[in-house]
Amino acid sequence: MKAVIQRAKNATVAVDAETVGEIEYGFVVLLGITHDDTVKDIEYLVNKIIHLRVFEDENKKMNLSLKDVQGSILSISQFTLYGDTRKGRRPSFIKAAKPDYANDLYELFNRHVEKEGITVETGEFGAMMNVSFTNEGPVTLIIDSKEQ
Repeated sequence: MKAVIQRAKNATVAVDAETVGEIEYGFVVLLGITHDDTVKDIEYLVNKIIHLRVFEDENKKMNLSLKDVQGSILSISQFTLYGDTRKGRRPSFIKAAKPDYANDLYELFNRHVEKEGITVETGEFGAMMNVSFTNEGPVTLIIDSKEQ
């Protein structure tokens, strides 16, 4: 499981020009799921993401977590994180999980985040989405559960 985490001042996701998810402050999380991901990958990523100390404290040091600042997550399913561009010019997505499996794990990821007391807004799985946000910092991190 791969996640691209971006610290955001605000973020929205729209489907067919209608806003379906919106946060004020926190993380935009692009989540990619592969065929062999499990609940253990979800648990690892959720724990890592909610405790990342990348929000500024009173001394302007990145020392606070999402929980510390009472931030939210805009969670977006992103199968293209498993795109393989080594051959040719068209990415191969063979490593991305099949839609039914991916959707189940994506929803489970979001429920695990909510169990930690974090508000989660989402896009629409499998839809063409427009994601807009202000990346504060900018701060962008990539976490792969297979690289623990």
